[in-house]
Amino acid sequence: VQLVESGGGLVQAGGSLRLSCAASGITFSANAMGWYRQAPGKQRELVAAVTSDGSSTNYAASVKGRFTISRDNAKNTMYLQMNSLKPEDTAVYYCHAQRTRGTRTYSYWGQGTQVTVSS
Repeated sequence: VQLVESGGGLVQAGGSLRLSCAASGITFSANAMGWYRQAPGKQRELVAAVTSDGSSTNYAASVKGRFTISRDNAKNTMYLQMNSLKPEDTAVYYCHAQRTRGTRTYSYWGQGTQVTVSS
């Protein structure tokens, strides 16, 4: 299983970035997907999540209205469009996939991509 994030980088406050997560080795369309982030000295937190069919999404209060999560099941790829970025959005952003089959839950993480927002 591989989840490969891309699109991170350095951006000024108010700018935009688009993260991508390319998945392989899983039945992508059967997995709920999410973006998490972890800033230095802080716990990893959920940023946004999307259901397996893309019909439902949810966001952390801190990013609602600025970030948009989406997925393309035909391309096995998830996205996070980040607008109006703030310095407090600086973190390593991780892609997460999760599927429950019977009594077992399968959970996978990407290696992370750094997002740095300068003031």
